[in-house]
Amino acid sequence: QVQLVESGGGLVQPGGSLRLSCVASGSIFSPNVMGWYRQAPGKQRELVAEITNIGDTNYEGSVKGRFTISRDNAKSTVYLQMNSLKPEDTAAYYCNFRAPITHRPTYWGQGTQVTVAP
Repeated sequence: QVQLVESGGGLVQPGGSLRLSCVASGSIFSPNVMGWYRQAPGKQRELVAEITNIGDTNYEGSVKGRFTISRDNAKSTVYLQMNSLKPEDTAAYYCNFRAPITHRPTYWGQGTQVTVAP
């Protein structure tokens, strides 16, 4: 019902920056929470950052101070500005859209690969 398309991934050197974008379309509802998750090979998918429709944010501990999540409701887009990237940040990054309550459907994008290496 909600479609999400990510872009902006790629190969970057340690210490570099990338900006991910996710455009939502379809039956967009509000209130909502949009976020970014990541999954590396052999690891569970983990929350990187979330932002509500009114701007409240939540970050995973290791990215605090380096990553910034933001959104533009007029463009139905959420962004993830990633600075001071580390090899440990290498993963497939997925956009997420959900209601701000539990036990409700959650929507996922196709993912965009971020690789941090020399």
